[in-house]
Amino acid sequence: EFPEGGYEGEYIRDIAQSLVDEKGEELVESKDEKPFKEKAEEEIFADISATLERMNIKMDSYFNEHSLYEDGKIEETIEKLRDQRLVYDKDGAVWFKTTEFGKDKDTVLVKSSGEPTYRLPDIAYHANKLDRGFDLCVDVFGADHIATYPDVMNGIKSLGYDSEKVDVVVYQFVTLVKDGKPFKMSTRKANFVTLDELMDEVGADVTRFFFLMRSPNTHLEFDIGQAKEAGEKNPVFYLQYAHARISSILRKVEEEYDFSGKTNLSLLTHPSEITLIKTMLKFPETIANAARLREPHHVITFLNELASNFTSFYHDCRILGEDENLAQARMELAKAVAQVLRNGLGILGISAPDQM
Repeated sequence: EFPEGGYEGEYIRDIAQSLVDEKGEELVESKDEKPFKEKAEEEIFADISATLERMNIKMDSYFNEHSLYEDGKIEETIEKLRDQRLVYDKDGAVWFKTTEFGKDKDTVLVKSSGEPTYRLPDIAYHANKLDRGFDLCVDVFGADHIATYPDVMNGIKSLGYDSEKVDVVVYQFVTLVKDGKPFKMSTRKANFVTLDELMDEVGADVTRFFFLMRSPNTHLEFDIGQAKEAGEKNPVFYLQYAHARISSILRKVEEEYDFSGKTNLSLLTHPSEITLIKTMLKFPETIANAARLREPHHVITFLNELASNFTSFYHDCRILGEDENLAQARMELAKAVAQVLRNGLGILGISAPDQM
């Protein structure tokens, strides 16, 4: 039976079952929580790692919060803040004097039960990271942490670290829309859709693209119906199809012509050709801005503009059937567009197929 207020769900049963399969009945009367915690951590972590890999997200290293307790960094953080007269004890709890930083009231760092709130290990972790010599830490938080992270930044500053080295990106919540209706979720009640289920439904490329196509501070409605459509209404297919279409055109051009001379790019004078060239020239600046602002959706906006301009160019400027010199120049232009589409999609971690 699930305990009152405990997390529910089949994944909990699966972890319990794997313990039963390994240990049989020997843990039934056990008062030691360690084997249960270790098994849950091992199974859930393996699950998370597999999902990240499927999403084309590669982590160079992981950090276990528990190590901060084992090596005394949590206690050390509290004591350093005490030395600054920013921590005090009251009602059995440990408090952080956040009123010193303009908040209406002080904030609990350690509850009366002895359990720390998120802020304390987060302050200790950032100190650890900066002690390791990193000159930039990018924090990605969900909107539910918007009230928490300023306390962490103030804690870091109070410990003598440069908080300018920490860049915080806060993402708004995602609403899953199915059959035109929002899908209500609760982790505790095990009423949720996992990323794996989403990828099973619409594919890894589409899932990744939908999360990338909005600004972090914009609420995302993930419409499963739209994501499943393999047409122009689906934004990722639109870009992938543009790349596949150019690849198809280039194959036909190479079959029809045997280019041997030097390409004369000065023949590219049509307004649609000029627009396409000017659009491509914005690519390096777009990448630099997206990186500086921590907003990858700028790359998608650019790629949409490029794909749209290529459609106009292809409508206005034929390649097949044209004079060989002009066809060669236009083929080189099309090749360049395909390369930029490939580069942009590659930066986003999304495939650029040659045919669809």
